Amino acid sequence: MKEQNIAKVYAQSFLELGQEKGIDVAEEVTRITEVINASNNLENVLFLDVFTIDEKKDVFLAIAEKLGTSVEMKAAVKFLIEEKRISLFPLIFKEIIVIDDHKKGFLRGTIEGASDKISEEYKNKLIAVIKKQIGGKDPILDYKQNKDVTAGYKITVDDLQLDASVDNQLKQFKSSVLGE
Repeated sequence: MKEQNIAKVYAQSFLELGQEKGIDVAEEVTRITEVINASNNLENVLFLDVFTIDEKKDVFLAIAEKLGTSVEMKAAVKFLIEEKRISLFPLIFKEIIVIDDHKKGFLRGTIEGASDKISEEYKNKLIAVIKKQIGGKDPILDYKQNKDVTAGYKITVDDLQLDASVDNQLKQFKSSVLGE
């Protein structure tokens, strides 16, 4: 939890810096994250303690230069490397995306179900229900198969979780019958 709070502070700081300088921080951090995720070697260099701070900075700056990353974002990530906080970068990325989504008026979430996919018609119905629950913001929901769900769906958007699974209904029924 402590790391999550620290990541939120960094994310907010990065976004404020970007806003002052007219930089789309979410877009830049997304590009950096995509490059890091595409290369195990790059991940190893940045996140393992085997490499020196200077080696990490040199590699990052070379990558950032090729990506056309702004001077401010280069400095921000370089600061994370120097302070030995680069391991927080994935959490910071997630927080930046969440904050950016909130500012743009939509929320990200997941639908979990037993089947390997969900029909667009049913997904749209679930989105309409969630939209009412979260006050009119547009939810962007990704579907994920979950073997722990026997039938029905679990929906998570921000702090809201709706559990319309058969497992949950049976648990509630058992609880009401046994008085637990």
